[in-house]
Amino acid sequence: MLNALRWPAIAALGLLVLVFAVLTACQRAMIYYPNKVVVAPRTPGVEAVRIATPDGETLVAWHARARAGQPTFLFFDGNGGAPEGNELRWREIVAHGAGFLAVYYRGYSGSTGKPTEAGLHTDARAGYDWLVQEGVPPSDIVIHGLSLGSGVATKLASERPARALVLEAPYTAAVDVARLRYPWLPVGMLMQDQFRSRDWIGAVDMPVLIVHGDRDSVIPFAQGQRLYELAKEPKRFVRIEGGEHNTLVEQGLYAHVWNFLER
Repeated sequence: MLNALRWPAIAALGLLVLVFAVLTACQRAMIYYPNKVVVAPRTPGVEAVRIATPDGETLVAWHARARAGQPTFLFFDGNGGAPEGNELRWREIVAHGAGFLAVYYRGYSGSTGKPTEAGLHTDARAGYDWLVQEGVPPSDIVIHGLSLGSGVATKLASERPARALVLEAPYTAAVDVARLRYPWLPVGMLMQDQFRSRDWIGAVDMPVLIVHGDRDSVIPFAQGQRLYELAKEPKRFVRIEGGEHNTLVEQGLYAHVWNFLER
């Protein structure tokens, strides 16, 4: 009887160990969805530039110069980001007279290398330094992160000065999102790239704007609210009624951004 029970238990344990091993080995493929297609900008005034990182990678970034007196957004996209997918965003920014530098992470859209959390933070610092070298003062830089990029933006804002931090559909931590999706796994122990924004937001010494859709099916609305609670003043939280994860630009995001920056 004991032997009859022992072998199924051993088999189940072995299967569980195998599942853990596969998830550990493949976890970055579950976080990052790099679009490798290189596309030329179509929006007037926008150019593609290349930025060298300290660890030897070369990043593709889309860039538009700001008019005098207008801010420059340092933009970090989501985990499947591609510059051509943000055409409406670029048009909104350029039409206002603002500028932007959208850094496409290593492994994305023509950038060399493979994405990791440490690598993305290196890419963010390289983009910031490039803007400063181009003559954009920190007081004119607005750090802006969408989805996965919200963690990249928050970490950078905790390290470098800027005019403001804008977080669009952010999480408290990528590991917190993973816990909701895989409640049966010890993701806190297994996950290598955790993007713990909740640990960094308290060190951000600049105005913070958080915008989140209340029907976000990717990152829970409550995580954006919690991150707001952890941020220092001055800060503002905007709830987009009926907003999904990737619909906030179409639903008036930049009206809130301009209002926030002007005030």
